[in-house]
Amino acid sequence: MAEETTLLDDIKTALSISNNDRDKLLNLIIKRTTQRLKSKLHTTEDVPSSLEFILFEVSIRRYNRMSNEGMTSYSQDGESITFSDDDFSGFENDITDYLKEHSENPLPTIKFVDPYSFGRKY
Repeated sequence: MAEETTLLDDIKTALSISNNDRDKLLNLIIKRTTQRLKSKLHTTEDVPSSLEFILFEVSIRRYNRMSNEGMTSYSQDGESITFSDDDFSGFENDITDYLKEHSENPLPTIKFVDPYSFGRKY
């Protein structure tokens, strides 16, 4: 049976980190990213395995942001760096789809009826 890797291990591999020097920082990033995703999912339960890829991707974005990578723009002389407003942008559709599929109380739907269509034969 293959050894299961943790999210921390996967992130370290993706970032080419081979030692444990950054583990404390990476664990903090993973913790905060998990809290934020749970907030977006309106849950206190564990993040579903089908959405763990979001934790992976966003954690890497947040780590890269610390070394000025992942910026959307940069200007030299005026020293202006711009990052995406939301690290979760690009995953909103995945989150919305998950919420629709797993909602216990889906929003009611409204149907509009044309009052002039009754009795008409088409």
